[in-house]
Amino acid sequence: MNKINILVPDLPDSVSDATIAKWHKQVGEQVYCDENIVDIETDKIMLEISSPCNGILSVILEKEGSIVKSSQIIGNINKSNNIEKKKINPMIDEKHISIKNNDTSDDNHHIQFDINKFSNNCLTPSARRFIKSNNIDKHSIISNNLNYTFRKQDIEKNIQDNSSSNDIFDKPNNTYRVKMTRLRQKISERLLHTKNNTAMLTTFNEVNMQSIISLRNKYNKFFEQKYSVRLGFMSFFVKAVVESLKTFPEINATIDKTDIVFYKNFDISIAVSTPRGLITPVLRDADKMSMADVEKKIKEFSIKSLENKISITELIGGNFTITNGGVFGSLISTPIINPPQTAILGMHAIKERPMAVNGEIKILPMMYLALSYDHRLVDGKESVSFLNKIKNILEDFNRILIDI
Repeated sequence: MNKINILVPDLPDSVSDATIAKWHKQVGEQVYCDENIVDIETDKIMLEISSPCNGILSVILEKEGSIVKSSQIIGNINKSNNIEKKKINPMIDEKHISIKNNDTSDDNHHIQFDINKFSNNCLTPSARRFIKSNNIDKHSIISNNLNYTFRKQDIEKNIQDNSSSNDIFDKPNNTYRVKMTRLRQKISERLLHTKNNTAMLTTFNEVNMQSIISLRNKYNKFFEQKYSVRLGFMSFFVKAVVESLKTFPEINATIDKTDIVFYKNFDISIAVSTPRGLITPVLRDADKMSMADVEKKIKEFSIKSLENKISITELIGGNFTITNGGVFGSLISTPIINPPQTAILGMHAIKERPMAVNGEIKILPMMYLALSYDHRLVDGKESVSFLNKIKNILEDFNRILIDI
């Protein structure tokens, strides 16, 4: 047998290390080529490391919880040509294993998952593999308020006993303790850093979305037929933001000690919500992208985030962020800057409201916009003018065509 090393993937410069989150195989067990054998977690995403070959896991060099570096050897596999590649059956065996939350039988501690809404799309790849390999009946899975999206570790929590070192259910106080993921820890760290190290202010405005809604209603069918993707609101906002950044370059900039660094490119971060927390994949050179390019890329980001396949390189960089709390029903909010960026635009829910138009009351679909910015670099005049330009473009998208 040949000894094959299990390596930590190459990590970019902005990610210094990772943590061994979970070994899915034990020493002496068979592994199959491309089978997920270990999960590692960075402060940005969870990465699945697959077996490079068929064989036997011979050595685990780094235990769960260990900090590892890029390209570090974390284990060995004795390669074997006598092991046939495992056949993957997309259908989960319907053998029943009762899954209950440990240490309690009180149904009030659970929210039963609606089986009519349950599908493999609610499961990450590692969760689907875990269900199949353990012959778990998906009908018996009980949700723990996890946004109806399940990772492998979420399902494991249902079947772990009281000796679990990571999850502790305190029955007398009805509390449930879960260790924070590195992503959540990093989010907390960055939020505090932003609060303590920037002079963050927020300015608000509102936009009449009737023009954009009419455009979508008129062209969405043809757009989808031609590009195989729906025409959403985000592509309009990306275009409006790019045009506004061209007019106000100090918002497309950052502070580096006593210098101001102006970006010539327009890389727009798009906030995407995942079960593990908020991530911000980047639209590179958004000024060179068509509306269809933007919509396709955003759809790709959404699918990848659900399947935990977002790469680290897709999360690095970004000069300005757009976040849409409206998809969750938020009417108005104060978004927090994503450092080292200087500003962030918050979209919100579209609500019909009575508005005064030329002396008459009309019911219009209105959206509140919020621009949070670092007052150390951006003055109030520029921030208000920047948001007004976005508003004007959205209310009359022809302004982009004639560049006003």
